[in-house]
Amino acid sequence: MSYIDGYVVPVSAANKAAYRAMAEQTLVMFKEFGAIRVVECWADDVPDGKVTDFKRAVKTEGDEVVVFSWVEWPDKATRDAGQIRFMEDPRMAEMTDAPFDGKRMILGGFSVLLDG
Repeated sequence: MSYIDGYVVPVSAANKAAYRAMAEQTLVMFKEFGAIRVVECWADDVPDGKVTDFKRAVKTEGDEVVVFSWVEWPDKATRDAGQIRFMEDPRMAEMTDAPFDGKRMILGGFSVLLDG
């Protein structure tokens, strides 16, 4: 069964092009390291909740937009090895200016429960 890394990130609307460029670079790397699929989604219909919501989860500020993304791996072992290779890759050192506040990023690994 597949394994999923999920991410929720606040990105300034002014940084949309820069975020996409960074995402394109990381997509190439994730695929090189075994990922099956990489999906990046720019919010355009994210309602305010009564208790919590995507915007509050990452504490959006000003013109920030929520980005919801995931990386699909064939299995957890491939993901674990791919994540190590990703973090150790010299191309990561070149990505010094992230177009978002990484301290407010939510991320996690998930075992697939249902896939229709």
